Amino acid sequence: MSQNGNKEAWGSRIGLILAVAGNAVGLGNFLRFPVQAAQNGGGAFMIPYFLFFLILGIPLMWIEWGIGRHGGKHGHNSAPGMFHVLWNNPAAKYLGSLGLFISLIILIYYTYIESWTLGYSFFSITGKYFNIESFDDMRTFLYSYQGRTESVFFANILPAYIFLLITFGLNFWILGRGISGGIEKLAKIAMPLLFIFGIVIAIRVITFGTPDPALPDNNVLNGFGFIWNPRLEELGNPSVWLAAAGQIFFTLSLGMGTIHTYASYLKAKDDIALSGLTTSATNEFAEVVLGGSIAIPAAVAFFGVSVTTQIALGGAFDLGFVSLPLIFSQIPFGEVFGFLWFLLLFFAGITSSVAMGQPIIAFLEDELGVTKKKATLLLGVLVFICINFVVFFLKNGVLDEMDYWAGTFGLVVFAFIECVLFMWVFKGKKAWDEMNEGGDIRIPKIFYYIMKYVTPVVLFVIMVWWLIKDAFPILMLHGVSEDNIPYIWGTRFLMLILAGLILFFVKLAWDRKYKNA
Repeated sequence: MSQNGNKEAWGSRIGLILAVAGNAVGLGNFLRFPVQAAQNGGGAFMIPYFLFFLILGIPLMWIEWGIGRHGGKHGHNSAPGMFHVLWNNPAAKYLGSLGLFISLIILIYYTYIESWTLGYSFFSITGKYFNIESFDDMRTFLYSYQGRTESVFFANILPAYIFLLITFGLNFWILGRGISGGIEKLAKIAMPLLFIFGIVIAIRVITFGTPDPALPDNNVLNGFGFIWNPRLEELGNPSVWLAAAGQIFFTLSLGMGTIHTYASYLKAKDDIALSGLTTSATNEFAEVVLGGSIAIPAAVAFFGVSVTTQIALGGAFDLGFVSLPLIFSQIPFGEVFGFLWFLLLFFAGITSSVAMGQPIIAFLEDELGVTKKKATLLLGVLVFICINFVVFFLKNGVLDEMDYWAGTFGLVVFAFIECVLFMWVFKGKKAWDEMNEGGDIRIPKIFYYIMKYVTPVVLFVIMVWWLIKDAFPILMLHGVSEDNIPYIWGTRFLMLILAGLILFFVKLAWDRKYKNA
């Protein structure tokens, strides 16, 4: 599957699976998941988590693979063209443009977060933070690195900016080399190393035992108990169910148009049924087995349950960039384990971020006839301009604003749209045949009814729930500091400009190629 005429294609099936798994396996697997589980009932959280995995995660994975391969058959490698093929209506291409918008916005802020992991891998191997002993000082180290506060650790934001430039350059160098020459080669190297590093670190955490004999309750077994003991009373809390559904979207990278693009480079009869299931299972191993065995158990072993609870409430960044560096500084060969941990996160991040860039490059190539080199350059310039707003105004809520509208609410909206288009407008029977064509396995028939009825209803409920619970208060700036309000509005204005730019280019492409559409 190397090249098919002028159309790019995957070089191998294992390369495809690793690339799609790399798209799914990201920072959320190792940072967000353990925090969500710890905050929402521990082991009880896994009940709605696996339920939503079955009725949302796996069905949407197959739907996105199906839409993508079908679009690729018609020469479309991005959502606007794919949706146009599903529904020959002028509105279809604009609905598909939401996929380009979401992947672009997430790429902008995700690349900066990803660069922190590269920076911290360097700080680990050089021991830069190893003389820090308190949680507050380690948090100050992180905040000063990010430019959110002044401290003795960093004179300015230059170190963070240097690692951002390196990360940015690597992303677009890989994107410029194409599907088989860039993304697939990255996945074949990064994904095996990610799992090797993860297993090594998980084994080291398991062997922590009781680090301080004077504090017998602070041990790794209690750490696993903290994250996995089921607090069943939490199942009566609707927020737990909403958190579980949200985590499924985050962990599988659904609803952002990236899986569609990867699947579009398949041949017409290449398997998607088994491949989609394999990538989902690979992601779950990374998240549940490895992600649940590192950060939280390690924190409980060294800091105890009460402190770890506060860490979990502080969010994923406090867990990954504050508590774990403190632990690495206290164990033998901590420099090496810290280096492996943050390099693991970097590999998880970059395999996801290149996936976010590919749909836009594919759109520029397919629909506007732009060369790959020029498309990569255009996207790179746009992302670089926008990413500076995230870098310099991080403390003013710019990243959080982008993350909610594109990386949370937007994912569910787009997933609902694609599910309705594929299973209802395109027709369920045709969609079902498309997903099973050339399959190494036959998708169980029960999933036809789940995809057609259960999945869209659940997505609609989640979408309305988030709209009422979070979206409206966030839109109205409830609880936002007055000092940050101008920056939030500036972020919204920037996102509107980017949305308008995408819509303009979609219209331009269709005016050129599909005047009768």
